[in-house]
Amino acid sequence: MDSEADPPKIIATRHKCAACYKQYKKKEHLVEHMKVSYHSVHQPKCGICQKHCKSFESLREHITGPLPKGHCSKIFAERGCDLCLKIIDSPAAVSEHKRMCCLLAPVPLGNARVHSGEPVLDTSSLSNGDANIRGPEAVAMDCEMVGGGSDGTLELCARVCLIDEDENVIFHTYVQPQIPVTDYRYEITGIKEEHLHDAMPLCDVRERILEILYNGESLGRLRLDGGRARLLVGHDLDHDLDCLRMNYPDHLLRDTAKYRPLMKTNLVSHSLKYLTRTYLGYDIQSTEHDPYEDSVSVMRLYKRMRGQDHPAEVVGKSIASFYTQNFISGFGSSRPTELEKMTPEELFEISRSSYRCWCLDSKQLTGAEGRGAEWAPWPQRNS
Repeated sequence: MDSEADPPKIIATRHKCAACYKQYKKKEHLVEHMKVSYHSVHQPKCGICQKHCKSFESLREHITGPLPKGHCSKIFAERGCDLCLKIIDSPAAVSEHKRMCCLLAPVPLGNARVHSGEPVLDTSSLSNGDANIRGPEAVAMDCEMVGGGSDGTLELCARVCLIDEDENVIFHTYVQPQIPVTDYRYEITGIKEEHLHDAMPLCDVRERILEILYNGESLGRLRLDGGRARLLVGHDLDHDLDCLRMNYPDHLLRDTAKYRPLMKTNLVSHSLKYLTRTYLGYDIQSTEHDPYEDSVSVMRLYKRMRGQDHPAEVVGKSIASFYTQNFISGFGSSRPTELEKMTPEELFEISRSSYRCWCLDSKQLTGAEGRGAEWAPWPQRNS
């Protein structure tokens, strides 16, 4: 008697995300994944397998972590840059790229640059051009705090520094706290009581900073799309602005502590010291904290993120819309049945980020593709 024929094998269809390569048994599960993942061309991406990651930390784990992707890890070890995580065209060019990518630490100002009652104010290096043509100009700020109150835990701004994109000091001064200082935190700040004698009052400091940032722009235009107003770059800007008793529109803030690609995989902020060591290749805050050193570091981080070359997307004229709207992508305007008929690649095309990529700052704000941003000629570490 002939043996019965083997039953035909049923090959299950798998639906793979075109961005992160996760696979699903049902198409509707892939659609739901795309709705909540906010994949886009602006996410950090592996230069080998083209996998999209939520942050640079998750990308780093993908290629160099405890359980790296084998093929990607091997190629990255031969032609990858540990700082920018790019894949270099040839092994011969890797050492030159790393030399360019690894920067020299800025020279701290210390306490000799600013004397009591003599703030540094020089805005001659700033531009007054039209931001719609050249892109918005950025200013980096860092504050040093001393302690107030009976236990010294109240944060009081005692020193502030602002620099331009070329790392020139445009404003640097000591600040007269509004209440008595009970802890100068000298080991961290390097600030003594003598530094605050005849220091600039907080209200005057705030007025000078806002004058620099507003750049003569009206309040209405500032809230709409910024106009001529300058971007404010910093690390944990909410803390600095709170200590300065100052407000500035969210859509004009560039905070390295809150920028999604620079955060941990659980969306917790990294320290500025860690970000500088990991992405710029030098150490800061090894002894006293210097506001100029920190300002330069956050500006370099911002410019490195801004200089990424991402495919262009059509964006609205108002920068503020990225912060006041709910990042609506094409999923909200399509029916579930229509989405399930799309290919994974088509689903990815209509997906949008849940944050505004800083590379858009280097593009014209007209909705068309802007000019490509170039890295500034920062000082390089000698090989």
